[in-house]
Amino acid sequence: MTQLNHPRHHTAEPPEDIVLGVDTHKDVHVAAVVTTTGALLDNRSFPTTQEGYRQLLSWARSFGRLQRAGVECTGSYGSALTRYLHSADVTVIEVNQPDKATRRRRGKTDAIDAAATAHAVLSGRATATAKTSDGPVESIRMFKVAKGSAVKSRSQAINQLKAVVVSADPALRESLIGLSNPKFIRRCSELEAADGTGPAAAACHTLRLLARRIQHLTEEINDLTARITTTITACAPRLLERYGVGPDTAAALLIAAGDNPERMGSESSFAALCGVSPVEASSGNTQRRRLNRGGDRQANSALYTIVLARLRWNTRTRDYVERRISEGKTRREAIRCLKRYIAREIYQSIVRPGGPEVAPTSIT
Repeated sequence: MTQLNHPRHHTAEPPEDIVLGVDTHKDVHVAAVVTTTGALLDNRSFPTTQEGYRQLLSWARSFGRLQRAGVECTGSYGSALTRYLHSADVTVIEVNQPDKATRRRRGKTDAIDAAATAHAVLSGRATATAKTSDGPVESIRMFKVAKGSAVKSRSQAINQLKAVVVSADPALRESLIGLSNPKFIRRCSELEAADGTGPAAAACHTLRLLARRIQHLTEEINDLTARITTTITACAPRLLERYGVGPDTAAALLIAAGDNPERMGSESSFAALCGVSPVEASSGNTQRRRLNRGGDRQANSALYTIVLARLRWNTRTRDYVERRISEGKTRREAIRCLKRYIAREIYQSIVRPGGPEVAPTSIT
């Protein structure tokens, strides 16, 4: 009997899932690929250029299906790579550097660090989704960096201006004493440039130069403040409507949340990110909670500034603090509770900028 041979149809196996780990540096990134079982497949270095990022992603995907990547320093050296991977639909997990005990045991090389980053994602030690840094909040961050340096430079110039006046010629000094800061700076900027190389001529020239520098820095600061306010109004229109929230505090809180605030999951996560969530400090018969000294300290400072504004002008807030103190809490603990409530309000304004207004939690 003739035997019919039926052709066998080979079905292609689905690609294996892999995890990418990247140890970031200024000029090169070192990448490692591991399987879901933790086996290291390969590691390689890539330049920190657009073509280097393309090569890194293509190389990683040649080993299997890439859905997750662990990246160190996502807010600095790894920020551009994070944006590139996010645009390629790869979930980027922020990974902290390994602890010193692990480094002493395993040694330290870029390849080891890259593999450790991938293993941190695989094991679940690293779970925080990285900020995308590709929207209006990144613009606010850059404006705030420029404004911060301008404010520091202006303060330094004002201090130098006043120091020069102290040692200036008595006739010049007496003509400037008693003026408010704006009038003092304007008067110094209008001084005539004196000829000669003596101390009096040098004082006039220095005062004029410093005053004009202060005026230029003031124009920079005002321009950056306007840009920050415009950007905040566009991305979180209700944030500046909160009592005691100004452009600088709103900018610090938005920067902490990032361009993808949904990564936090809940308002308690935002509170922990700002360092205002209570931390258990119980022992034996003592049951208590202490202040959280972690989190984003600039966001924590912004919340504290909002609390101070409300304590000064809002009667309801002052009544709340007095009531909590009468219940046995210290003033610092009462303020910590206030910061926690304000973090809840801010979270609603950030994650639902155009949604229905959510009434703030009562503190009475």
